[in-house]
Amino acid sequence: MSTTLDEKPKLRLSEIINMSVGFLGIQFGWDLQRANMGPIYEYLHADADKIPILFLAAPLTGLLVQPIIGYMSDRTWHPKWGRRRPYFMIGAIVSTIALLFMPHSPVLWVAAGLLWVLDVFGNVCMEPFRAFVTDKLSDRQRTEGFVMQSLMIGLGGSIASALPWLMIHVFKLQSTAASGVIPDNVKWSFYIGAVFFLGAVMYTVFTSKEYPPKNLPSKSDEKGSIGKGVKEILESIVQMPKRMKMLALVQFFTWPGLFLMWFYYSTAVARNIFHASSETDPVYSQGTSFAGLTLSFYNVITFLFAFILPFIAHKLGRKLTHSVCLLCGAIGLISVAFIQNKYLLFLSMTGVGIAWSSILSMPYAMLGGVLPENKVGVYMGIFNFFIVMPEIIASLGFGWVMKNLLHNDRLLAVQIGGVLMIIAAVLCYVLVNEKSDQAKAVS
Repeated sequence: MSTTLDEKPKLRLSEIINMSVGFLGIQFGWDLQRANMGPIYEYLHADADKIPILFLAAPLTGLLVQPIIGYMSDRTWHPKWGRRRPYFMIGAIVSTIALLFMPHSPVLWVAAGLLWVLDVFGNVCMEPFRAFVTDKLSDRQRTEGFVMQSLMIGLGGSIASALPWLMIHVFKLQSTAASGVIPDNVKWSFYIGAVFFLGAVMYTVFTSKEYPPKNLPSKSDEKGSIGKGVKEILESIVQMPKRMKMLALVQFFTWPGLFLMWFYYSTAVARNIFHASSETDPVYSQGTSFAGLTLSFYNVITFLFAFILPFIAHKLGRKLTHSVCLLCGAIGLISVAFIQNKYLLFLSMTGVGIAWSSILSMPYAMLGGVLPENKVGVYMGIFNFFIVMPEIIASLGFGWVMKNLLHNDRLLAVQIGGVLMIIAAVLCYVLVNEKSDQAKAVS
């Protein structure tokens, strides 16, 4: 007799690892773009106040793609490929192609267009992974499942962020190039990232099985599915469990801190700590590569902290754990502006790594127990709204703030991100009630 979603056995550690390895590859792709797209845009002559609008691809695609893919994957079942895994495969293949072409962008609009492709299909691949954990794990193992994703994210991100530095100092590739050309160390980083992305996702596809959903729509129900899907997404937004609403507010203030770091941290290190005069200055590439190394370090901290995070969460509770971790991240971001010795950036990134480990797991672990099991994909996509909406606001409006209020001070922008993370920590501790909404978890 086959196992279904309402009969979830306890999985072995090896099974939880297998179902999480794909996130290593996905994060490899995300961290490559986060650490390198700002410098790539400047290599292609983008001004600092134009950088936020060029990052608009990620939030817009997340806003549109994730709930749709969630809705579709909730209604997908293939006897061989399952429910979520077809989306893993399609997203990984197209994202890999975008990674291979990205470092050959001849002009700014090509790089921006490829980022749109990468973000669309990165979201196609990533969104079902969150639902995948809730599908396969009972509530008692859900924290471990999402923390294992954090561990894989930390591992993938640490390697991806360090690659440009490793290409220079280990493989002796060129870190400078003619004006408007992306250096070899960045190019080879993207090639390696493409291999990791595709390989890791395919490993999960071929080593993990899925349980068939209890009910799938009949052929007659599938007619007009687009209209029904939009209606269900809107109805689900209105009917969000109370705890989800509170967590959404926490997310709304958490993620801008991360966005501002990804927008400006690498170039801030190059210009303010390495004192590069322009993007053609040889010191500029050294600065952005060193910044990538420190971003790699925060992912190492994320990886290591993930081993003890479940223990801390069981002792302190998920919401207190998450609040404390967010405060660590805020301190890390704010401290960057006071650093003169470049090696102290590793200390700042330690705080960010602790926060990142929690951001990738605790909100989803707190959320999973209050979602109807036949709508997990839809609700995980909706939850992403409150990540991408602040990024859309930042992408559309922060360029004006940078130019007119901050005078293109990249370090100050990073500090503002830290202040927003403090607000998120306070909101999490004050508003989130882990004991509420249990009845709504049953569909």
